[in-house]
Amino acid sequence: MPISIRQATLADIETLFELMCHMQADDPWEEPFHEPTVSANLAELLQNPVYGLAYIVRENSFSPIGYLVICFDYSLEYRGIGAWVDELFVERAHRGKGIGTRLLDLAEQASRRHHAKVLHLEVRHGNPAIELYRRRGFSDHHRYLLSKPL
Repeated sequence: MPISIRQATLADIETLFELMCHMQADDPWEEPFHEPTVSANLAELLQNPVYGLAYIVRENSFSPIGYLVICFDYSLEYRGIGAWVDELFVERAHRGKGIGTRLLDLAEQASRRHHAKVLHLEVRHGNPAIELYRRRGFSDHHRYLLSKPL
C-alpha cells in the first residue's frame, strides 16, 4: 500500500477535522469535543507553526487514512522547547502496517528541526498503542498528568 505523508495547510482543515471526528469515535478526548472550538483552534494551529504542525497520511496519494499533530511548549525542567504528540491517529483498517511508527519517526524529526529537546505524548490507560510508544523509546513517568481548565 503506497502511502504519502505531507504537512497539512489551512486548505486541509476539513479533511483533518473529519479524521479528528473518527478519532473521537475511536478514542475520545477527556475534554468535550466542541466542534466550533476545535475547528477554530485547528485553523489557528495550521496558520501558526510556532504552535505546532499537522500532517496528513494518504493512501495512494488520495484517501486520507491518518494524521499527526505536534504542538510545542517551553519547559525549564526539560531543557527548553518541548514537543507533544498531541494527536496521532490511523484508521483502524490501516493499523499494524507501520504507519504509526512512520508518524512517530516524523514527529521526532520535525521536533528536532524546531529545536525541541524532548518529545512527550499522552496515551489512555489500556490503549494498545502504548506498546508501540514504549518500543519507540517513550517511558512511563512516576507522575500523574493533572489538568485544570482555565
